[in-house]
Amino acid sequence: MANGKIALCVNPMSGRDVRRLAARASNMTHEAKRDIVARVAAGADAAGVTDIYIAREPFRIASMALDLMPINARVHIIDVPITNSAKDTELAVQRFKAEGCNTMVSLGGDGTNRAIVRACCDIDLIPISTGTNNVFPALMEPTIAGMVAGLNCLGKFDNAPSELKQAAKVLHLQTPNASDVGLIDAVMLLNDHVGNLLPFDAQRLSRMVLTRAEPNAIGMSPIGGYIDPVYAQDDVGLVVDMGAGGAEILAPLSPGFYKSVSVLGTHRVEFGEEVILQGPGVVALDGDRDHKINAGETAVVSVMRDGPKVLDVDVAMRWAVSAGMMAPTFSTNQGK
Repeated sequence: MANGKIALCVNPMSGRDVRRLAARASNMTHEAKRDIVARVAAGADAAGVTDIYIAREPFRIASMALDLMPINARVHIIDVPITNSAKDTELAVQRFKAEGCNTMVSLGGDGTNRAIVRACCDIDLIPISTGTNNVFPALMEPTIAGMVAGLNCLGKFDNAPSELKQAAKVLHLQTPNASDVGLIDAVMLLNDHVGNLLPFDAQRLSRMVLTRAEPNAIGMSPIGGYIDPVYAQDDVGLVVDMGAGGAEILAPLSPGFYKSVSVLGTHRVEFGEEVILQGPGVVALDGDRDHKINAGETAVVSVMRDGPKVLDVDVAMRWAVSAGMMAPTFSTNQGK
């Protein structure tokens, strides 16, 4: 619904966890995030957005970025209970939706966007990479991301081709005790524990399900991507089985951190097809070890295309130009 409203969902802790000590991931400062927020807001304002919604958080990343900006859009700061966990993101997204925001720009990594999906899938999303594992979000110029978000919330892309925004693939996990979702990978780890924040030990990898197996990515995705690439637009997932005696694949499990992984085999799965993860072990979703599976128990994972619609910023801008949104119509003979 076109209403001139966008939300900026900023994870203050993305790009700052302990994996910077164990690997070589870059450190995303609060100042760098404020600069990204300001550039997104500038682009959205130029597009004609009327209202920008942000959430109050202890570091005031978004609010400080927008405090003195000379923009026409109204800035709304919503209050949610602070728990210093992914629940903060989930609550903020629910409030943004309640305020009528159907277009959202996120600043975070795979984990941040996973929290967004847990809260709501009925949104149009532009995910900007500021985290550690960044297969789902992308590196882009925030100014142009803001312009695309603005045009989208104003209904300018309502008649655009389907490749401009496509629903994301989502991993659906069911354990004996809980259900959960992921965006990129569901991994069974042996002899690990819930809450561990260190990079995965390649020797503990048992089985994983990927929505995207991309050879140019970091983390679990390239392990499958080096064998059988699967991309965001492909209507399948990929299962990778690992263990002793397999083919050795040298893969970047974290930024600047390569390890050899023994791969026994891979196979593709259709949407809705159930994949069994056998305990004992810990299931990690998008890098977060959240679910313990006891001996004799199983977890079930399936892939569906039922996530938020992700806007392709490059495609959106090219289509906006072709539709005459960005400049007056010029005669091809003008100036001769």
